[in-house]
Amino acid sequence: MKNPGKYFRNNVTNSLNLLECCAANKVSRFVLSSTAAIFGDPQTPLIEESAPKAPLNPYGESKLQVESMLRWFQEIHGVRYAALRYFNVAGAWDGHGEHHDPETHIIPIVLQVAMGKRQNVSVFGSDYPTPDGTCVRDYVHIYDLAMAHLLVMEALKDREALAYNLGNGNGFSVRQVIETARKITGHAIPVIESPRRAGDPPVLVASSVKIGKELGWKRVVVVSRSVNCRLGYPCTHDR
Repeated sequence: MKNPGKYFRNNVTNSLNLLECCAANKVSRFVLSSTAAIFGDPQTPLIEESAPKAPLNPYGESKLQVESMLRWFQEIHGVRYAALRYFNVAGAWDGHGEHHDPETHIIPIVLQVAMGKRQNVSVFGSDYPTPDGTCVRDYVHIYDLAMAHLLVMEALKDREALAYNLGNGNGFSVRQVIETARKITGHAIPVIESPRRAGDPPVLVASSVKIGKELGWKRVVVVSRSVNCRLGYPCTHDR
């Protein structure tokens, strides 16, 4: 929210350059890493693909513009595409995990505190309209995302355009993530309560029913829902 040009330059301008190269070189399939941020502050517990697109921040707006560009490149140049709207990506597989410099994602930051690499974790906003006052997010494992990519690449052999929301269908608050890390690591994980960040919606939880019905996507990494539903957060049926 401090430097919108960074997101439009990287996500829109650079994606346009890439799409033009794809069209010129007859690339037939394109998969976009889109985001739940395109939905802004949704008015339903579970977000379906048809939900209104009203981004609250330049990041979400820039990704939505790339989705729009893809639609026109498909119609005019025949570049078939899939827009995969990731919710909160997390996890590791076979020794490969997240690496950001600087790190901005909640789970790695919390674990860095437990490992002694940070003194504390900041909780941005404790007065949201959620059961414990902190933001609620849907965490999807990288393995399940990888499987979705393979499925859409195959589907694009016969389909011209696809768009799917990718999440686990359960919402977990920032406080829940921190408390879970405390139990698993045995570390106190000190918290500093900070003001809300501009552009953060209270709740983002995916409905991934569509990709399951159309392409047979099934999550291998399942998130427990017992505490989640008991506290009143959005949750789906057992899987």
